[in-house]
Amino acid sequence: MDRKYVLTAFGYAILGLLLGIYMAASKDHGQLVTHAHIMLIGFLLSFIYGLCHKLWLNNSTSKLASTQFYVHQLGTGVVLIGLFLFYGQFVALETIDPVLAAASITVFVGVVLMMIEFVRCTRAT
Repeated sequence: MDRKYVLTAFGYAILGLLLGIYMAASKDHGQLVTHAHIMLIGFLLSFIYGLCHKLWLNNSTSKLASTQFYVHQLGTGVVLIGLFLFYGQFVALETIDPVLAAASITVFVGVVLMMIEFVRCTRAT
């Protein structure tokens, strides 16, 4: 799992940096919130999850670890696409707000699942 997380983290980092470079070059910072979320919940949180798996969770491949990975990726992907559509003025807030709310809760569930993994692993040792 550590490798999966680190590889996806670098994917998000590339995406976030490309968006940041585009904003700087175009002098249009309308996607600043999207860029920040790509870098924080995409890159940073995924990288931290990868470190947790490597350093403390013995690189667990349990059903819970796999579920947590996909919950995080699903929530993150929907948040990032939703923010891009909203801040790019492709979709109105009234339309995208419920989607963003559900996706944010999904990311939150991913954090809770990681905490459960961490607590279970700590108890076992």
